Amino acid sequence: MATPTVARGVVPRLRADATRNRERIVAAAQEAFIEFGPDVPLDEIARRAGIGNATLYRHFPDRRDLIRSVVLSVLATMADEAKAIMDDAPDAFTALEGFVHGAVEWKVGALCPMLSEWMDLEEPDLLAARDRLDTVVAGVIDRAQTEGSLRSDVGAGDIMIIASQIARPLPGAAPADHVYFVHRHLQLVLDGLRAPQRSVLPGRPATLDDLRESCVASRTRHR
Repeated sequence: MATPTVARGVVPRLRADATRNRERIVAAAQEAFIEFGPDVPLDEIARRAGIGNATLYRHFPDRRDLIRSVVLSVLATMADEAKAIMDDAPDAFTALEGFVHGAVEWKVGALCPMLSEWMDLEEPDLLAARDRLDTVVAGVIDRAQTEGSLRSDVGAGDIMIIASQIARPLPGAAPADHVYFVHRHLQLVLDGLRAPQRSVLPGRPATLDDLRESCVASRTRHR
């Protein structure tokens, strides 16, 4: 019997067990990337996912394909969760707090190095995921500033930089030890973002475009 062909541009539907394996691989890769960086051996990711190397390579033929899936997964999760938090929170600043604390769990700190080294920044899927997240984040910040609970001299880029920097483990620190303090330190920073502000910040508010340009500049410097 001839093997059925798949039309170009159509993604074949995975069986339930294959879907679970793919999700486990992406989740394990997120953890490994945040701990060791995007150059972590793929064998380590397979071990963490509890699957064999052949299964990993069947889903992700190369590192770039895996990194792409991780980045798109993180962006989609962040947008979904941020929207849910904003819908359920009693006020905009509470939504902002939930979003920033959630960014730790969503592994936002791993995005910049992977974007800068491994992603085509003009890829349509990436642009769509990024724009969707930008819209949600900007909505949270605009609401908080309109309500008067968030200081007026910060931008969406400031918030994302704070979340990514605090979520990133210190050199040599065990991930479990680092996570123990992350939410405590995030809350200290969030308290400093409340209005009315007690000081004048130098410079101007950072935008999400500033953050992306910083990632691109990092890629250029390290080539």
